[in-house]
Amino acid sequence: MANAEHSGTTEVQARLRAARLALWLVAAVLAVREVAVVLRTPRGERLTDLETWVGPDGVLHVKGSLYDSTQFTGTPFGGLVLKPLTRAAEQALGWGWTFGTLLLVVALGLVAARALPQPVGRRTALLAAPVAISLLMLSLPVRNTLYLGQTSIIPVLLVLVACFAVRGERASGLLVGLAAALQPTVLLFAALLWCTGRRRGALTSAATFAAGTALAWAALPHDSYTYWVHHIAGTGLGGPADDLANQSLHGLLLRQGMTGPLEISLFLALGAAVAALGVRRAVRFARDGQLLLAVAITGCAAIAVSPTTWQHQLLWVLLAVVGRVGKRASDRYVWPVAVIVVMTLPTTMLLPHIATLYPLRDNLVLLAALAAATVIPFLSRTSPHYQAPIPTESAAPVPTRFRHVPLLPFLRRVLTRPNLLLELLLLRVTYAAYQQVRLAATGGTNPAGRATAEKHGQQIFDLERLLHIDIEHWVNHTVVKVDWLRNFFDFYYESFHFVVPLSVLAVLYWRRPVDYRWARASLGFATLLALVGFWLYPLAPPRLMPALGIIDTVHGVQDFSKPDYGTLTALTNQYAAMPSLHFGWSLWCGVVIAIMAPRWWMKGLGLLHPFFTVSAIVATGNHWVLDAVGGAAVVAGGFGLSYLFQGPRARVVAVAARRDEERADGLVEPSARGAGTRVNPG
Repeated sequence: MANAEHSGTTEVQARLRAARLALWLVAAVLAVREVAVVLRTPRGERLTDLETWVGPDGVLHVKGSLYDSTQFTGTPFGGLVLKPLTRAAEQALGWGWTFGTLLLVVALGLVAARALPQPVGRRTALLAAPVAISLLMLSLPVRNTLYLGQTSIIPVLLVLVACFAVRGERASGLLVGLAAALQPTVLLFAALLWCTGRRRGALTSAATFAAGTALAWAALPHDSYTYWVHHIAGTGLGGPADDLANQSLHGLLLRQGMTGPLEISLFLALGAAVAALGVRRAVRFARDGQLLLAVAITGCAAIAVSPTTWQHQLLWVLLAVVGRVGKRASDRYVWPVAVIVVMTLPTTMLLPHIATLYPLRDNLVLLAALAAATVIPFLSRTSPHYQAPIPTESAAPVPTRFRHVPLLPFLRRVLTRPNLLLELLLLRVTYAAYQQVRLAATGGTNPAGRATAEKHGQQIFDLERLLHIDIEHWVNHTVVKVDWLRNFFDFYYESFHFVVPLSVLAVLYWRRPVDYRWARASLGFATLLALVGFWLYPLAPPRLMPALGIIDTVHGVQDFSKPDYGTLTALTNQYAAMPSLHFGWSLWCGVVIAIMAPRWWMKGLGLLHPFFTVSAIVATGNHWVLDAVGGAAVVAGGFGLSYLFQGPRARVVAVAARRDEERADGLVEPSARGAGTRVNPG
């Protein structure tokens, strides 16, 4: 028994070491990638902010004011600190600045990992640092900082070091004051220090900020007046305050058309309310032992109340990922996933291109910061659900035909439906990534891939002639002659591609949550395989092959050098024909409906959808017959991968008589998980 326990412990430790090594490798790869992106960018396009400050013609070299132009956005104290760097060689300074910033990011990740609220399990403690550094490397603020050569990592690191790495209130206050001298709204942390009983630290931070500002005023009086009075703490520097990059309340109000005294009054009122509420919440979580979350909340409030908060200054939002939200285990991932997605992906990928959603999309990061500072119901450590959320009900494992299936046994068949917000977020991000990869497969533009795509199109045409299935021209011209049939297939092609899969997913989510996860995973794997096909084999559809004489019934006659296919001309890759996801997704719908529909006529209607779809894609000239074969192949692969990773589909059925019999025999507890159900292989 002792040997078995020791062996199990050794195996767990070995897995942890392997996982930790893999995560550190991922962090290193991401760091190298970010540095490579900066260094491969042509000179004059990289480190542009640093160049405008300390370059040969930078504002720190000139004898006039730092703010004669709006290129320098820092405080006068920041300009005073950066002045000595103008003596450094330009190339050496660029390299040194990039690698120095990289080291600051690593230090920030290490400090944040050590600051996680206690108690922290051994696994979390070992894996926290590489995960934190990887998330920082992926975040838009860090990538923006590295690319522009900005200083915005320094205030965040100074605050974290002040709160978690130094001893003594005076030392903490000194670091917070220095950070505030570089980024004035960081002075909000002095209020956090004061309200948590560290009044000496709060006074020291205020005094340090005042001393730094006064020193800069003495050395640069004109610049200090310009920054603090004329530009009102930097407002208007670096670009128009209503620019989308300004994620502050001030920028939000300006983008909504408010100007003048009304806008200023509303900004001051809202800013004061957000600051007061944010500090109050931060104090509560600091006293609860979640000081890192308190720091994140205060930083999010500082983002909102600043007159201008550019993208590279938004790192505080990422720190809010440490907050725990939700009593149920199934809800626990919603907040961290939302934060990571918002901080690592452009907002254009998160919301569709619908005019009514533009105000939400344009201010998404600000709204995330406001939510973290004011309304997100983070759990207290005293909550019984902080360490032990309500567990998710899972079905018993289903026997499989193969020894090593499933490969990922921890992906249990969950009985309850997943969190809707998380599902919608993941679906949107997945589709946005699909769009990006689909277009990138031809080098980012359709003309870039035309020659290769037409060559592959000729190959497909020759293969179909060899197989005697080259029916595209005959079907297309036959349908064109019958107006009602042409209109039907045009409508079917344009309307049902998204509506039917989303409807199937919605019905499964509401009525069959166990099957929803299985079906969703299969669809995701199929789409991933299709993306590989788009990348490896760009293919022109029949309607874009000039010599075939195929009529584009949906978009009309085409100029093959500049094809026109509606409003999505610049956003889609028209050479992503193999495999056909039009047919693939319709086949997935048909298979899922045929398996799960309770009536034979429902199953029949479900199978009609892929039949009508394959007819439509060929009749409209949008796909080859072999594209449909490719679509069927990736769908089969999707179901196969789902089986390989997760095992067979679990079908939950009520067996009341059997349940009562087992309960009477004492084999089943009335309150047992999944009572009243039996899980059978589907």
